[in-house]
Amino acid sequence: MVESSLTAIGRVTKKAVIGALKGTGKKAQAIVETSADLVKVTIEGVDDFTVALEKRVGEIAAGAIEAATEVGGDVSMTIKSTVYGIVKAGSDAGADVAKTAVAATEGAIKAAAKAGADISEATKKAVSGAIEAGDEMGTQASKAVRDGLATSVKGAKDVMKEPPK
Repeated sequence: MVESSLTAIGRVTKKAVIGALKGTGKKAQAIVETSADLVKVTIEGVDDFTVALEKRVGEIAAGAIEAATEVGGDVSMTIKSTVYGIVKAGSDAGADVAKTAVAATEGAIKAAAKAGADISEATKKAVSGAIEAGDEMGTQASKAVRDGLATSVKGAKDVMKEPPK
């Protein structure tokens, strides 16, 4: 067995996502909830939500993706659901939605690359997870997420569609 290089947050995420993947028929929703819960715990009691979140979202994404890889789960669905959950929970907690979306997307892409996943597919799923979360939050959040991704995440412009009217 390969030794994991995950941080404590990554290991907790991995265990929680493995449980979600094995224990429910609604895997995507379980991963969204797991990611969101971990975001909330990570930033609890922190003065600057966005800075704390930016530092930890990659660890959360890495744990989720490693879990999916280990149990033969759907890595693409895990990437999208994890990024969606992180962006939504970060916004709910008051963090900057654009910075959170960029950090979550980049963290998921990096973790997917490390796991040997297709980078193009990982980018597509991470970007779509962030955009769906932004769109659900409203026009202002949708624009902020899209602008942040377009200017900061390589390949994001190629997979983005127009926001819903």
